[in-house]
Amino acid sequence: MTAPQRIALLASPGIRAFDVAVISEVWDVDRTDRGVPAFELRRVAAAHGPVPMRGGLSLSPDRTLAWLGRADLIVVPGLDDHLTPAPPAVLDALRRAHDRGTPIAALCAGAFTLAQAGLLDGRRAITHWGLTQLLRELHPAVTVVPDALFLNDGDIWTSAGTAAGIDLCLHLVRTTHGAEAAAAIARSMVTAPFRTGTQAQFIEHPTPRADRDADALAALRAYALDHLAEPHTVASLAARAGMSPRSFARHFQATTGTTPLHWLITQRVAAARKLLELTDHPIPEVARRTGFGSEVTMRQHFANHLATSPRDYRTAFRQEAGSRPMAR
Repeated sequence: MTAPQRIALLASPGIRAFDVAVISEVWDVDRTDRGVPAFELRRVAAAHGPVPMRGGLSLSPDRTLAWLGRADLIVVPGLDDHLTPAPPAVLDALRRAHDRGTPIAALCAGAFTLAQAGLLDGRRAITHWGLTQLLRELHPAVTVVPDALFLNDGDIWTSAGTAAGIDLCLHLVRTTHGAEAAAAIARSMVTAPFRTGTQAQFIEHPTPRADRDADALAALRAYALDHLAEPHTVASLAARAGMSPRSFARHFQATTGTTPLHWLITQRVAAARKLLELTDHPIPEVARRTGFGSEVTMRQHFANHLATSPRDYRTAFRQEAGSRPMAR
């Protein structure tokens, strides 16, 4: 029997209750009856006493920092006050764990804790869109990426704000235990196994009143999703929407927070992932069905979006043969 993966929730005073709840929901609920592997989640802190959180809540740790030496993964919640210095003992423990090669993930403003430890120096990182400029100013050695939901650089992961922590935690399950385990947890949480797009779609920005009241481009996006195999361009989509290409691009970005082509590529990558996981279609056929046209083009976009190839992605995440639908 395989030993459970050991997850350390690293607790410091002022950690966000939402982040703690997400970590606990993903790794501290027994779903082995649904085919999800067993996990061992431990709440680790510098001392044995309760760790205070906002709203009169507290967390009771069950392990001290020494347990990080046994962890397979360390997850760092964000702090309600992201300017709060992390305890020196916590920063030292993070550095030692990183030196041992233990993967470390930070949710939302947890990136500030990793930056304080120096673990993000020279690396790419993400945090809540409202905190990106502050992270740049306080830690200029960090390359702050403004518009991802989560990303990794080597053995360190960071995520955007709040709900993006769910995306990262599910992805960490996915990369270690496969797509079915992550999907089972997501179904239990009533959330998507993975979301497409970036946090740019959530950034506050002025939009035309007509777009706020009714998304005039929703039907166009639905059409594009139903016809991904077609060779769409900004000009062809604009014509279908009855707009000039320039006006279409402006309204599309105001509505979605991203450009038409970036949105389209993201949807094609998501559709290709699903086909690679769930069907036996040859990779060139997957590329054709999702509008990439060729395996070479699809491989380039997989490298840009997922830092892997379609072939390696299928090897890592395809379902077992008995649970895959037959190719049609």
